[in-house]
Amino acid sequence: MDKAIEYAVKTVEKSLDYFYDCFPTEQSRDLVFGKFENVSWTPGFYAGLLWLTYELTGSEAVLKSAKHHSRLFHERLKTKTELEHHDMGFLFSLSSMADYTVTGDTEAMHDGLEAAGWLMKRYQLEGRFIQAWGALDDPQAYRFIVDCLLNLPLLFRAHELTGKKWYYDAAYNHMCTAVKNIIRDDASTYHTFFFDKETNMPLRGETHQGFSDDSCWSRGQAWAVYGLALCYHYTKDENIIPVFNRVTEYFIEHLPEDFVPYWDLCFGDGSGEPRDTSAAAIAVCGILEMEKYYPNARFKDAAERMVRSLSDKYTTADRPESNGILKDGMYSRKHGHEPECTSWGDYFYLEALMRMKNRDWKMYW
Repeated sequence: MDKAIEYAVKTVEKSLDYFYDCFPTEQSRDLVFGKFENVSWTPGFYAGLLWLTYELTGSEAVLKSAKHHSRLFHERLKTKTELEHHDMGFLFSLSSMADYTVTGDTEAMHDGLEAAGWLMKRYQLEGRFIQAWGALDDPQAYRFIVDCLLNLPLLFRAHELTGKKWYYDAAYNHMCTAVKNIIRDDASTYHTFFFDKETNMPLRGETHQGFSDDSCWSRGQAWAVYGLALCYHYTKDENIIPVFNRVTEYFIEHLPEDFVPYWDLCFGDGSGEPRDTSAAAIAVCGILEMEKYYPNARFKDAAERMVRSLSDKYTTADRPESNGILKDGMYSRKHGHEPECTSWGDYFYLEALMRMKNRDWKMYW
């Protein structure tokens, strides 16, 4: 693990100047990230990567860059740049809230709370879920996606910091709606789920990035694993435990021989399909989070095997021209993407390593 961490942090450090006033693109091209503005849903992962690197190294240069990127998120709020969607957690838990967690900066905390306010605007009171995208009065956009389980901690954290219960209620209600509708009877997950806006009755599950509506998109299942673990952290609702166990068991049962999933869990060895290393890294984080409360030897062994396989076979160590860490990440095969480094894959991989090194790590979520 120490060697894996050393490689990851050195990779981050060598690009500090290159990404000082910007962020890596959502995914690399030929394993090299280009420059990206603070738009879309992914820049928070680079901010989180900087905070992890700072905690692991104590580097003043990394701290300077991390604080600078926090200010870029402050500017995003001031300019109201792409805030009308559900990914406020991906953006601000790993930037502003991470800054507050590590340094105690109250301005960063207030930025996180402002972002939580934006997320609350997406909460559909009658449907009891946070709408993913689109106009809030559009019946065709009346749906949520499994990814949003990772945005809920921003609301739970806002409740802890302010005492305002509506944050907690919105996050808890969304979790309950997701568990009831987006998790199938066999414990696999839909990517997205639609409701009828007039009746607020459930309509159907569909995929957006998986192979088919009835298959199981690997990263979506990993979002469920980690999202449920995070929800348990904040609620201690014992009803989460059997659901977490079932979705995690499904994920592990569908891993190939080397424990790194293909981009959809319907594929296995011999399929010729690409992997999604980011899904493995996300699932590891969820397993290690729940390990604090309900140790499970089978799950922990699987997490260790996933991390070992990622560090042994799937880093860019053999590609010195790369400025990414983890290769063979899959953004969206359904939309024609090829295996590359992804900004979220790099973040969750280093978080997984951090969790393995320091069980008591104070998470940013």
